[in-house]
Amino acid sequence: MPQPVAITGATGQLGGRVARRLAAANIPQTLLVRDPSRAPQLPGCTVLPAAFTDHDAVIAALTGVPTALMVSASETPDRVAQHQAFIDAAAAAGVQHLVYISFFGAAPDATFTLARDHWATEQHIRASGMRFTFLRDNLYADFMPALAGLDGVIRGPAGTGRAAMVAQDDIADAAAAVLTSPAAHAGRTYNLTGPDDVSLADVAALLGPGFTYHPETVEEAYRSRAIYNAPSWQLDAWVSTYTAIADGSLAGPTTDIATLTGHPPTPLKEVLNRAA
Repeated sequence: MPQPVAITGATGQLGGRVARRLAAANIPQTLLVRDPSRAPQLPGCTVLPAAFTDHDAVIAALTGVPTALMVSASETPDRVAQHQAFIDAAAAAGVQHLVYISFFGAAPDATFTLARDHWATEQHIRASGMRFTFLRDNLYADFMPALAGLDGVIRGPAGTGRAAMVAQDDIADAAAAVLTSPAAHAGRTYNLTGPDDVSLADVAALLGPGFTYHPETVEEAYRSRAIYNAPSWQLDAWVSTYTAIADGSLAGPTTDIATLTGHPPTPLKEVLNRAA
């Protein structure tokens, strides 16, 4: 009988993909969600309401579950505090192994500001006493079309830098492989990337006629995004996505997808063709 697994973020794109793969493999799951009405209806799944910061609900949902997948919370100023609350509750519930969806190059001084949040979360997991596996994914290849404005122009201070963008389906395959046999991956950090380093000019070309890339300066990037009246931390996150590409922080394809899944990572062109 397969060991049960808990999944957070199952109402989202990545968590839902992982849950569907585990259901297909007949692995019993508990899906922790904020809104049960949005949870996928899958065989062998129990859906329970449990926000990251609801200590008692998280403990109740995770008691008796040896392994959990933690998909990072939505981008907010208090995201690290939300993560820490969930980690503490998971440890209190007796979770033995926490698999965390982190970010490529997570570090306290990462150029991409949100990668610093992932590093802080990783450190808290390390200090929790639970076994862990960190899946550090690169930029989502699936989201590249959303970078273009209504005029078909991708604008950002990425210069001629490149990133090893990864398909969400590949990340889900990797996560499912780890969750199926977690002991084999305890204490490991995997860097999940696509097969190639790709520039935003390459992205525009792959999107097709009518798409172009305009390399902004950092100052131009802040000015062009000021119309959204976003808080400063969010503006910093948006702009630093591009500056991390520019300085090479997100470059460097790995073989970790193939190692975990047995298949090569999906090229960006194929991801975009699927989405078209």
